[in-house]
Amino acid sequence: MTQTSDLSLTFEEALAQLQTLVEALERGDGSLEESLARYEQGMKLVAYCNDLLDKAELRVRELLPNGEEVPFTGPMDSRS
Repeated sequence: MTQTSDLSLTFEEALAQLQTLVEALERGDGSLEESLARYEQGMKLVAYCNDLLDKAELRVRELLPNGEEVPFTGPMDSRS
């Protein structure tokens, strides 16, 4: 079983893989065993993405004076 720390994907790559897995699961492609394998891989990707987000948040906090939180005031959709 691959640990999330063994993955060497960018956040965007991991998210794209996760989206592909979810779409396959939603379509019902493959056997039960294949669906379970996709689900397990998806959960690993979710954990990996969460870990990357936690690390990014920590880096941002380190850049802020006194580690204070600054409320987000930008658009909620980063594509805006």
